[in-house]
Amino acid sequence: YSTDFEVHRNWLAITHNLPLSQWYYEATSEWTLDYPPFFAWFEYALSHVAKHFDPKMLVIENLNYTSRATILFQRFSVIFTDILFIYAVRECCRCVNGKRAAKDILEKPTFILAVLLLWNFGLLIVDHIHFQYNGFLFGLMLLSVARLCQKRYLEGALLFAVLLHFKHIYMYVAPAYGIYLLRSYCFTANNADGSLKWRSFSLLHVTLLGLIVCLVSALSLGPFIVLGQLPQVLSRLFPFKRGLCHAYWAPNFWALYNAMDKALTIFGLKCNFLDPTKIPKASMTGGLVQEFQHTVLPSVTPLATLICTFISILPSVFCLWFKPQGPRGFLQCLVLCALSSFMFGWHVHEKAILLAILPLSLLSVQRAKDAGIYLILTTTGHFSLFPLLFTSPELPIKILLMLLFTVYSFSSLKSLFRRERPLLNWLETIYLVLLVPLEIFCEIVFPLTPWKRHFPFVPLLLTSVYCALGVTYAWLKLYVSVLTERISVRQKAE
Repeated sequence: YSTDFEVHRNWLAITHNLPLSQWYYEATSEWTLDYPPFFAWFEYALSHVAKHFDPKMLVIENLNYTSRATILFQRFSVIFTDILFIYAVRECCRCVNGKRAAKDILEKPTFILAVLLLWNFGLLIVDHIHFQYNGFLFGLMLLSVARLCQKRYLEGALLFAVLLHFKHIYMYVAPAYGIYLLRSYCFTANNADGSLKWRSFSLLHVTLLGLIVCLVSALSLGPFIVLGQLPQVLSRLFPFKRGLCHAYWAPNFWALYNAMDKALTIFGLKCNFLDPTKIPKASMTGGLVQEFQHTVLPSVTPLATLICTFISILPSVFCLWFKPQGPRGFLQCLVLCALSSFMFGWHVHEKAILLAILPLSLLSVQRAKDAGIYLILTTTGHFSLFPLLFTSPELPIKILLMLLFTVYSFSSLKSLFRRERPLLNWLETIYLVLLVPLEIFCEIVFPLTPWKRHFPFVPLLLTSVYCALGVTYAWLKLYVSVLTERISVRQKAE
């Protein structure tokens, strides 16, 4: 079963048995506590329910412990906490313009959005088959988005601040929140051309936002600051020694970079440009979480990924500041920040693609161009999650669920925008269709070949690199779309 069962079992045991001062020092298991304090308290609360199912799961020394009651508890805890996600989806649907003409309720944007979010393939397999609590966390994010769209700014800011202290990966989209709140809440009026009216700046609003951030941070990190353990907590939250890429490369720019380095290495060896004795074997393709050096291309440092990420999100942030375009502009910036961080971040997990897919769902039901980008990103991103379910019994399950969600996504959005241009061009269609032979080769053909013994990482490499092309294309297309829209708006204003 998924290693995340043991990860969360261990966290339940740590928070249940040890005092607060030892939570971020305990290292009996390799799966040490590396989430922010609010999530640790969440595990602590769950542990008091877990003890009624099977007390043995709360013994720290019971490494890799599993039982029917333990699995049952973990599964039901995910289902129960998904109540927040369901409520957040309802609130998001209220923010979508549902006035588009439709023959019946099944073709209404709000209904389509609800299905795209609630039946999201990636979230379903990551939480309910692989096992994690992403639905609960994405519920907090979507609820904060809904509150900002409803102009309930302080509620939205509070929810996002709390979310950051549950899981710090949401820092990816923090620039979108910060700029939008500053632009729309701290400046209370615009000029006639939409530009900023500097005299409308509200010191009170800035103070209120600052108080929210400080109070939430104090509640979360305060006890560890008092104990003098903040550096230890931060070292767990940001473990830079894990390497540039996860064991399975996320389909981003660094997957393409690694593949290029590997190809150049092979070419260099064939042409005797490189010394075979100086090349580490399977440094990047060993399936391990570790630091490694590139052979031909320059090795990448955490600072380099930070600079690349910062540069890649700047245009979206500038667009949001100078031409905010209301909630729509905020959502565009949020998705671009998530995608840019996914593309260039350090040690990115493949599951992080959901951070862009879910909010993009809100845009996909409002404009045909966004719907086309959504179909490319969601199909490619969801396919990239297939390696998470690697056992034979899971193969038909993931294929069927992916097929059902993909067919519904294409048919519903095509019906919604049937009077407009085709959502995909012929090249995009061919790219997505080729995912089928790729899956057949990786799951059926390759295991039957002698290559499997000597090159076990090949299916993961092919999946990651091919999906990276699609994710990169969707990211660039969305950026071009946003920049073009802003230029058009500016020209009309002039």
